[in-house]
Amino acid sequence: MSFKKYIKAVGTGPKGNRELEENEVIDAIDLILQNKVTPAQIGAFLIGWRTKLESDNELKACVKALKKYVKTKKIENSLELGYSFDGRTNNPFLFPLYEDILQEFHKNNKDIKELNLVISGDLLQPAKVGITTKDMFDSLNIKSYVYFFNRVEYLKELSDITPLRHELGLRTVFNTVEKLLNPSLSEYGVTTAFHKPYVKKYLSMFKDYYKTILVVKASEGSPEVFKDGKYWKEVNGEIIEVPFSLKDFGITYDKTYENISLQEALEIVKNPSEEILKLAKFNIALYLVFANRVKTLEEAWERLN
Repeated sequence: MSFKKYIKAVGTGPKGNRELEENEVIDAIDLILQNKVTPAQIGAFLIGWRTKLESDNELKACVKALKKYVKTKKIENSLELGYSFDGRTNNPFLFPLYEDILQEFHKNNKDIKELNLVISGDLLQPAKVGITTKDMFDSLNIKSYVYFFNRVEYLKELSDITPLRHELGLRTVFNTVEKLLNPSLSEYGVTTAFHKPYVKKYLSMFKDYYKTILVVKASEGSPEVFKDGKYWKEVNGEIIEVPFSLKDFGITYDKTYENISLQEALEIVKNPSEEILKLAKFNIALYLVFANRVKTLEEAWERLN
């Protein structure tokens, strides 16, 4: 089918636009990833589709299309953390601290099934500057409990579109769907949403690929909590909301950065303050709850401390 038909479907305007069928989305993504259409056509389609606003069904079809290309390597007993592929500017990354925390936790809690964490990354994606998970992993030596999947290796076709995405300089459908493609075949997945309408979208998009999928209100497009928030999960077809407050766990962190550098971020995790360590532990507590290792945040916190 001519790719121009897809451009017309999403880029004609309010009167002429229509929702793409699942097979059309899959075909369009195939043509893009297989480099069978021109950069101009790809750009027109992605911008038109974003402007039209992708429907939930279209987003699910896009995930299905991308999953065909993902090279998998199973990480047992794992939870995938769906970080954004664009940059971080206002907070350090906490995940470099997770290895030691989980190692100590499992040493002291042998009745708890092991939990491994999976993070994916790539070169910086638009539409935000900053440091990435790949920048951090390339600078550190993390050997256990935290696994990094490089998209160049597990989904090169999408990674290869990075220069075009930078040329567009705008968020596209790929920014929405790329965070939880599960190359590790993890049982559990967690990503973040700041605006509640996206909670339903994320739960719908990814629930077919995990035993349990959760969405947490967190910072800068990553499932790392730096302030009070909430998380959502679907139970018997209903979305349940669970709030949490850091002060209930003795955490009073309130620091923010402006355009934090890679060196600053590395220094923070190499020489963490007491409050940063508390934050990292609190995030691990969330993940222990998300992966059904404990029943409550309070139990997780007590065991961690």
